[in-house]
Amino acid sequence: MRRVLKLCLLLCFGALGVSVWAQVSLPLALPAVQAVTAAPAQAPMSAAVQARWDHIATDLRCLVCQNESLASSNAELALDLRRELRSLIEQGQSDADIRTFLLSRYGDFVLYKPQVKPVTWLLWFGPFVLLALALVVALRLMRRTPAAHAPLTDRERERARQLLES
Repeated sequence: MRRVLKLCLLLCFGALGVSVWAQVSLPLALPAVQAVTAAPAQAPMSAAVQARWDHIATDLRCLVCQNESLASSNAELALDLRRELRSLIEQGQSDADIRTFLLSRYGDFVLYKPQVKPVTWLLWFGPFVLLALALVVALRLMRRTPAAHAPLTDRERERARQLLES
């Protein structure tokens, strides 16, 4: 829309110069730009839709921020995903259908809690395996018999007795 407007203005006022073009085109272009960039006002969500939206959006990860939920992120992609999520809820799709749609589109990374499947076994069970290995190593080190100390010689005993008496 803006490109068409600029092209028309350029063709009409090209011979007049840049300053005249700016004086004429700027006031004409601003309402068009505001109309294009103004977001349509969304009606407030009903309580049921809001509850479902909150539940689903807090379980999803922002793909840009990676450390924030979809509900708390201010990234542009998060805003788009929130709009998409709202439209899917309002269309009557179930929570499982919405998750399936988002997983097919963005992969497992969109979920805060990835599904347990062979690809994510290391993620889910790796910490427990490492903990078990650490316990086994610790128990083996604790059960090790200490090296037998060599008995003291007569000279060392005499020296220890002198140190204790002084």
